[in-house]
Amino acid sequence: MSFFEITGGKRLSGDLVPQGAKNEALQVISAVLLSPEKITISNVPEIIDVMKLMDLLRELGVKVEKTGHEQYTFQADQVDIDYISSDAFKKKGGALRGSIMIVGPLLARFGKGYIPKPGGDKIGRRRLDTHFIGFENLGAKFEYDAEHEFFKVESPRLKGAYMLLDEASVTGTANIVMAASLAEGTTTIYNAACEPYVQQLCKMLNRMGAKITGIGSNLLRIEGVEKLGGTEHRLLPDMIEVGSFIGLAAMTQSEITIKDVAYDELGVIPGVFQRLGIKLERRGNDIYIPAQEIYEIDTFIDGSILTIADAIWPGFTPDLLSIVLVTATQAKGSVLIHQKMFESRLFFVDKLIDMGAQIILCDPHRATVIGLGRQHQLRGVTMTSPDIRAGVSLLIAALSAKGKSTIHNIEQIDRGYQKIDERLNKLGAEIVRKA
Repeated sequence: MSFFEITGGKRLSGDLVPQGAKNEALQVISAVLLSPEKITISNVPEIIDVMKLMDLLRELGVKVEKTGHEQYTFQADQVDIDYISSDAFKKKGGALRGSIMIVGPLLARFGKGYIPKPGGDKIGRRRLDTHFIGFENLGAKFEYDAEHEFFKVESPRLKGAYMLLDEASVTGTANIVMAASLAEGTTTIYNAACEPYVQQLCKMLNRMGAKITGIGSNLLRIEGVEKLGGTEHRLLPDMIEVGSFIGLAAMTQSEITIKDVAYDELGVIPGVFQRLGIKLERRGNDIYIPAQEIYEIDTFIDGSILTIADAIWPGFTPDLLSIVLVTATQAKGSVLIHQKMFESRLFFVDKLIDMGAQIILCDPHRATVIGLGRQHQLRGVTMTSPDIRAGVSLLIAALSAKGKSTIHNIEQIDRGYQKIDERLNKLGAEIVRKA
């Protein structure tokens, strides 16, 4: 397996362009199954998870063609629905967390959607109940084969319904919206996720002929239609990469401009990093981060320790808590990181402690970071990436550390970040990919 060797302590300089949004890509690429007509999607990140999903669609009979730089066309006019009953599908579908997103479109258009238990990051429980309860609300029959960990939903024609989601799941909302777009009658989804990714999907579906209102709120109404057509769609820049690059700039004392960030879609992300003391400036649709020797963590008004916690949108995304945590290790001051959603996502902090960071893991969900304020530089160590976001957090730590670090299992990083080593090396980093 490949690994990174990183020589730390180098200041970077230059421009970074964030890739297309990974989480949006998995949703809108799955949505091509809803229509037999040609759909063009641009700004597609060519990362492992997205490439695996496109490969799965090809196996289903979807015509996938690369037509330009990070641009693909899809045409699902000859879908082999029998493929989802095959052993080959069980193997391919189980290797990708995002494979769950094809169930709603297949169910709506072909009357059945199957999926093996999806893979993905090992960051704690990631239940699928919201998806399947939603499909059942639309009239589908649900079956779970526990022995083979295989999920099935079937219905000759879905019917619109009112539902109150048990959690504001982003993927659950997206899956139910896709299924409801071809259902008979009107579907109302309350406690829907309203992340920009879901908004993008709904706008794309509306261009295809769907009738979705309430976009951007937690109350969506979908008036089912008989069929959907083709469209063109461009993915947003990946907000997680944007946040990662802000943390990278601060940790390495680098002057970086992050280009074309779709600033108005970033929500509270810039503000959270500013509360860590990081200076950043909006320049049109770019973010400029000056080189900073010291950045000091804010406190609450009464002087108590700052807490940064994840929350459903428009709250702070859980995908960036790992980045905030590592960035705080060289800040001046202390912060409590509260990861509410996943109980295993903070378990990478032992690697940071090995590097010299001062972190108290309070429990599986909370960690207190006592910033070193640049008084003690992190030191290079050998470590293994447990998941996508922790992997990039460790990479950021290694780039700021004294000496050499080695990161194994970098396939996890490649799942979510496109050619991250090449892009950072162009700015002055020293990252060597070795087999």
